[in-house]
Amino acid sequence: MQGIGATNMSMGGAATALPIDISGTLHWNPAGISTFDETIISLNSGFFFSSPEISSTVPTQNGPVSGTTEDDRGMSVMPALAVVFGKTDSKHTFGISAFGISGFGVDFPENMSNPINMPQNMGGFGHLESDYLLFQLGVSYAYQVNEHFSVGIEPTVDYSALKLLPNPISPPDQNRGYPESDRASALGFGAQIGLLYQFENGLNVGASYKTAQSFGDFEFDNTYLDETDAPSVKFNMDYPAIYSVGLGYSQELFDLALDYRLVDYENTDGFAKNGWTQQASIAGFGWENVSIISAGVQIKALQVLPVRLGYTYSTNPIQDDLAFFSSPATAIIQNAFQIGTGYEVIENLTVNMTFHHGTSDGATSGPLLSPMMVSGTNPTGAIQGSEVSYEMTTNMFMIGIQYTLK
Repeated sequence: MQGIGATNMSMGGAATALPIDISGTLHWNPAGISTFDETIISLNSGFFFSSPEISSTVPTQNGPVSGTTEDDRGMSVMPALAVVFGKTDSKHTFGISAFGISGFGVDFPENMSNPINMPQNMGGFGHLESDYLLFQLGVSYAYQVNEHFSVGIEPTVDYSALKLLPNPISPPDQNRGYPESDRASALGFGAQIGLLYQFENGLNVGASYKTAQSFGDFEFDNTYLDETDAPSVKFNMDYPAIYSVGLGYSQELFDLALDYRLVDYENTDGFAKNGWTQQASIAGFGWENVSIISAGVQIKALQVLPVRLGYTYSTNPIQDDLAFFSSPATAIIQNAFQIGTGYEVIENLTVNMTFHHGTSDGATSGPLLSPMMVSGTNPTGAIQGSEVSYEMTTNMFMIGIQYTLK
């Protein structure tokens, strides 16, 4: 997710040094909650639509065969609940958060004209479906060291669930192919620490470190397409560590925020490894680290109706020669644009809204891979003359309410 909650999303997710709402602050830098002097409750829900498509080409004796399949997934809901307990003249501030922070999913139906979606007995995957979500609970504490400097800490507990059809993490049967999996779940744990320094001229600097969220194994119960039982398998997929630094600048008429983040996929279980196992199952995604730039501006010419604009740029973690392994996880958004506003309906009750549009900035593409083609000179099993590519756009409308207890 580029951001958490309608306000933070409309600012492009930038909040490490600009704590203008509690949801984005709790998620990106717990030190920032020291700036809130009341008890504040924020409830948000995002209605997310994506339109990925996957294409593939294979060479044949009669020429290449190519096709494209469009996604049939529909809408997803992304919730966010946050509470901050602050008091005037107190150096101690506490917060609680429950956020949907990550996910991916595709639903590509079987397609006889697209090689990757042809039935398994014809060399494809058939119906290709995935559904992953990650829900995070956090309890935050911030201490205001002095009028300029604050520190914060947040232990986190996570719940994730993953479904794969077919399940390439499982070894295939010679006659029945890859099995389908049920939905598997896992619990994870981690923490976040943050620092915030506020200068007297309106300039803020901030930094935070969110540890890798360490999960137990997904335990998949598998079934072959003929409805016979397949061996169960385990797979570990953690959530990567995130390093964030940010600048914020506030004046009477506007707020500016700029964040840089590094997402450490290269040292994360489930993403670090790549290639095939000796049993012809997939060892991992093989993703590279991601750099993210988030920028936002809040224009306060009308105090009752501020206008927020945000932009987020992310590098692509998928290497071209390993693109095939991420076919079930095509949710790569390189450019995201957001616009939002807020309105105080009654005293202490504000409604915030934002609209997000994201693009993958072209297709991610690489060769089709097969464990049968692996050799010393072809370690990934690339099929010469073949290609798989995918791209997507995303749209989301998010609405949130914030209530302040006086």
